[in-house]
Amino acid sequence: MKSEIFASAIYGRKKIRFLYGLNEVLLEPYYIMREKSGKKVIYGRPVNSNEVKKFEYNRITNIRVLNSSRFSPIIRISNYIN
Repeated sequence: MKSEIFASAIYGRKKIRFLYGLNEVLLEPYYIMREKSGKKVIYGRPVNSNEVKKFEYNRITNIRVLNSSRFSPIIRISNYIN
């Protein structure tokens, strides 16, 4: 379910908001991948930041796609991996 939400946001260049642990994150999502350890992660640029960060799926809750917010990526957006 998370992959479909994130993939839709990436494809539509929509910002997302979610809880990561106890912190709220507003993110421009770039791509999804699976690490060598098998953990799924999403990479994106938090709003008001200049760096791309990694977020582990298992720590993400309460995902919301912000339909009114489109963004222009600072890096090339590639396809995601299931």
